[in-house]
Amino acid sequence: MMKRLLAALLFCLLLPGLAGAETVLRRGNGAEPETLDPHQATGLPEAMIFYDIYEGLLSRGPDGKPQPAIADRWETSADGLQVTFHLRDGAKWSDGSPITAGDVVFSFRRLANPATSRNNNFVWPIKNARALSTGTLTDTAALGVAALDTQTVRFTLEEPTPYFISLLSYPMLVILPESRVTALGRDFFRPGNLVSSGGYRLAEQVPQGHVKLERNPFHRDAAKAFFDTVYFYPTENQETELKRFRAGELDASYTLPPAQIPWAKANLPDALRLSPQLGTYFLTFNLEKEPWKSKPDLRRALSMVIDREVLTERISQGGEMPSLSFVPPTVTHYQAARPEWADWPMERRVATAQTLLAKAGYPGGQGLTLDILFNTADNHRRIAVAVAGMVQQRLGVKSTLTNQEWKVFLDTRRTHNFPGLARHGIIGAYDDPYAFLQFLRTEMGPENPAAYGNPAYDRLMAASVQERDPAKRLEILHQAEALVVADAPIIPLFTYARVRLVSPRLAGWQPNPVDCNPSRFLSPVTAR
Repeated sequence: MMKRLLAALLFCLLLPGLAGAETVLRRGNGAEPETLDPHQATGLPEAMIFYDIYEGLLSRGPDGKPQPAIADRWETSADGLQVTFHLRDGAKWSDGSPITAGDVVFSFRRLANPATSRNNNFVWPIKNARALSTGTLTDTAALGVAALDTQTVRFTLEEPTPYFISLLSYPMLVILPESRVTALGRDFFRPGNLVSSGGYRLAEQVPQGHVKLERNPFHRDAAKAFFDTVYFYPTENQETELKRFRAGELDASYTLPPAQIPWAKANLPDALRLSPQLGTYFLTFNLEKEPWKSKPDLRRALSMVIDREVLTERISQGGEMPSLSFVPPTVTHYQAARPEWADWPMERRVATAQTLLAKAGYPGGQGLTLDILFNTADNHRRIAVAVAGMVQQRLGVKSTLTNQEWKVFLDTRRTHNFPGLARHGIIGAYDDPYAFLQFLRTEMGPENPAAYGNPAYDRLMAASVQERDPAKRLEILHQAEALVVADAPIIPLFTYARVRLVSPRLAGWQPNPVDCNPSRFLSPVTAR
């Protein structure tokens, strides 16, 4: 009966469009977006919205794979150092004005500028981008991006970069209109001012209420998009979001409370979606603070006693895979580095960890308290509680738990203003180990989650960029990750899996490793 009622409610929710009235899609979106500036945003709740309102030279399709977007074709020079993109004819902003090569040049200069971008590390393959982002250069005109005419852009790279094309589909590397952003500054990203390029445009933003989008009539595929209006609802309380889905108020949830996954498998099998992700869930030490900074034995001891299988099978329960490596196994053609104790029984790991703890000056956990920071969400709290329990039971180390609202949490973590461990996660911007390992380079600054610095690691990462042989390059990256395993600046816990509820009446939803399902590719089952 409950299944039939749910189906009826969701069908009614989608039905109005079939009768010619406004068609509405309602999506859960976790936290309140930190910002609608894609060059400043770093989180998944923001990316979900950006897939709808922005596009780059490439974008991600319904299967999550890169596809042509603002550019419809490109060619790479024989030496791999130049890539020339051709903008598609008739590409327009949501106000009807043309998208030009000048907008592309402006956007990438903005991305390379640390004053206007938190994502400048992603454009480092471009000539002089790294120097600009680190302050060695200050004139953004030195960036290797040039408009050859109004519809042609040429990128000059520091070295051949195999993943450069796919990187440009990352939702934070989108194009913005130069004239509007220059004139309005931060006010550009407000409703009424924001001009976009995606399938939808911003209509309304109500803090802690919703983000409302409307169909962009100037998008090339506007006639193919079924839904006129899309709502994104921030709901940090996962039980509340589940109730909204069951009541027919949401067509797709952002996630699902881990404790409710078995119930959903039994009662809502047609709505439950589980898919492995190109991402790692981990805890990061703050290496700007003692005792973590100078005691790698202490860091290794804490990592050893955490039972990842218990976390994934009893706590998260969403199809996650236990992990002891930073790079997830979902990255293709790469063998991740693992610690020597990876296959030890827990008894041996605990005994060794106790010895390391004593060596670090804390026998039996005496004199040490571990603070674990996480953003407000039930699954993060449950994981933090479980980790704290394992550490106390096996090492005698007591923990304090600190939770913060999403925006505050991001700022605290980015500024390394936490005393112990912080929850972290990285979803790969592209399918390559470098997409993860780059974040631990010293020069990453505030985007380096642990403030990790190892000259040997930095040299290996730099060498990987220079290496042209694909197999040798992956081996260098493996060596770099082996240093991370030995130094233990982070504690990998598991490979992400996305778990959510999607109305069985909603067609076009394709689970994929980057968790990308733009609204313009969705429609009711009856409309197809």
